[in-house]
Amino acid sequence: METVRSADGTVIAYERAGSGPPVVLVSAATCDRSVNAPIAELLSAHCAVLNYDRRGRGDSGDEAAGEYSPALLLEREIQDLRAVIGAAGGAAGVWGSSSGAVLAAEAAAAGLPVTRLSMWEPPYGLTEEDSRGHLEYVRRLHGLLAAGRHGDAVELFFRAAELPEEFIAGMRQSPMWAGLEKIAPTLRYDAAALGDGLLPAGRLGALRIPAQVLDGGASVDILRAASRAAAEALPDATYRTLDGQEHNVAAEAIAPALAGFFCR
Repeated sequence: METVRSADGTVIAYERAGSGPPVVLVSAATCDRSVNAPIAELLSAHCAVLNYDRRGRGDSGDEAAGEYSPALLLEREIQDLRAVIGAAGGAAGVWGSSSGAVLAAEAAAAGLPVTRLSMWEPPYGLTEEDSRGHLEYVRRLHGLLAAGRHGDAVELFFRAAELPEEFIAGMRQSPMWAGLEKIAPTLRYDAAALGDGLLPAGRLGALRIPAQVLDGGASVDILRAASRAAAEALPDATYRTLDGQEHNVAAEAIAPALAGFFCR
């Protein structure tokens, strides 16, 4: 493990493996870098991979934890990613999963030296109803976190993601639940990255870098629709479906697609 300091002094932890063109991996909500470790291992055979803990997760700190505006929360995470890209050599390709894909795109739009962008199933909304649902989720999330109800905040997130009730009940009884409660405050960052919840067609359309949008053939319709829309909004993007994959994509399925895009 290595560390780098973000602009506000927060220590960001990451692991580096392999050599060649650098690629930074950005995890999804409720995840630390361990989730992307299998992808990092396979991808590091082809290029240099930096797999980091987003702030407040794993071995990364959060010096400014608390209630802040969505714009400030997003700015902090963009600065974290800037620091990791700096550790990679000053410029890098970036892959993000789910809300991590949204953060990666926002970072590129903010002018970070992202050479190539790959997105796995970004959870953008496409209608005003989607936006209203997201903003209501954000309101309830902040209320639960302010009340210290971290377990209920995680449950709210799972319900917003339309996970089955039996899955949620099982997770509450699993050994993983304590870890999820610990990082529940980081759900504010994922919500902030999404803004009003809608696909930011203008910002994506202004990105003049090669891009790749991937989804799973067995994933839910709303995520596949969002992935297609993101690919259409990006000026220089390829869109590809990985047959048989759900939102929790298998490392052996996605690593070859990422290697072909980043490491050639």
